[in-house]
Amino acid sequence: MEFIQHNDGQAEYFFKEGCYITELLNSSDDPAISVAKARVEPGQTTRWHRLKETAEHYLIVEGSGLAEVGDEPAREVIAEDVVVIPAGIRQRITNTGSDDLIFLAICTPRFVPDNYIDCGEE
Repeated sequence: MEFIQHNDGQAEYFFKEGCYITELLNSSDDPAISVAKARVEPGQTTRWHRLKETAEHYLIVEGSGLAEVGDEPAREVIAEDVVVIPAGIRQRITNTGSDDLIFLAICTPRFVPDNYIDCGEE
């Protein structure tokens, strides 16, 4: 296992959740955790979704928004806030600012596409 992973030039892609993702750490060699950089454009809201068997933490890096977790009311988030999302709980985030909302999505255990569940318009 390498102790330092360089992510220069990692490709960003659009994920069906409604945001752009850059995978920074996601490997079957390290199944305990994954880290992705997520980018939500101004005025956009991700889809209601949940992750089965995977908890998630959003570490807000830039921008501002509204995070919704479970049945709790929407809460404002800004840089350096952390949103805690237990496994199986629905979630979405809205960019309320004029610049991109960027956050790290830290998943434990690591994110795998089979754990993504779209909740529609719940």
